[in-house]
Amino acid sequence: MAASSGLSQRVGSYDSEFEYDSEAERKRRKYADLSAKDKKKKSSKGHKRELEEEYNKEEGRIMRHKIISLNAFDRHKVLVNNYLTYYGGTATELKRDSSKDKTDFDVIRENHKFLWTEEDDPDETWAKRLAKKYYDKLFKEYCIADLSRYKENKVAMRWRIEQEVQQGKGQFLCGDKKCNEHEGLKSWEVNFAYMEDGQKKNALVKLRLCPDCSYKLNYHHKKKEAKPKYKVKDGTSKDRRHKKSRKHTRASEDSDSEGSPNPDETPGYNKDTVKPPSEDKQSAEETSTNIWSGPAKIVEEKSREEEFDEYFADMFL
Repeated sequence: MAASSGLSQRVGSYDSEFEYDSEAERKRRKYADLSAKDKKKKSSKGHKRELEEEYNKEEGRIMRHKIISLNAFDRHKVLVNNYLTYYGGTATELKRDSSKDKTDFDVIRENHKFLWTEEDDPDETWAKRLAKKYYDKLFKEYCIADLSRYKENKVAMRWRIEQEVQQGKGQFLCGDKKCNEHEGLKSWEVNFAYMEDGQKKNALVKLRLCPDCSYKLNYHHKKKEAKPKYKVKDGTSKDRRHKKSRKHTRASEDSDSEGSPNPDETPGYNKDTVKPPSEDKQSAEETSTNIWSGPAKIVEEKSREEEFDEYFADMFL
């Protein structure tokens, strides 16, 4: 009995130890599989050239981002500084040659004409189109003169600009460049001779000058004074009346110069109806006395408003 009980205890102990070890091993492997990670295989070190390429790509990306965030002027300064830093030199070497540069004013001065005619083609070049466009903006009724060298018989003239027209310069103020007198102005018609493109040209222009400047203008030669036309109350101008009176006198002279017909040969002639020349003289004297007996016709000069109206009427034609 004792031997059998000892054998059974021995067999039972063997079975429990075997089962316990296998179960523990199985659990250990199970948890080990979850915690374990596959380790990547270590690659060999890259070549130095590949390292430089990657570095340049990264630096280029950073520099591109910085340049894009700058405005045009700051970007230009950064690029110039980088160029001078890496390649050397001075900033003066980067300046362009500006000796042949021309502004719009230079182009207009080279191609300007005092008078454009139909023969001049402004569409020939861009410079001529610009000069013609400037010429169309000028006001060509009165001129502005420079009389500083009048003793040498040299007078410079140009047309007026919009600002001078608004100020009344050259029409209600003296037309001299440096004079602003507004009293005693006279209008002068000047045959302006000038050189243009190597050719001598002439133009008849008008000037409004004060007495002192008029003396300078007529220092060598007396110019023709442009007198305004006066208006009479009945609406006819003074010049037209003179023309009519001249025509009337010419017609009367022609009739007198023709041979007088014979009274006896003229049909329907009556001596009683014909007046002797003494009576004609008496009627002429009576008409002359009647002229002085009545009120004289008042001659009215143009007012400033009428001058403005005529001036602007010419402008908008």
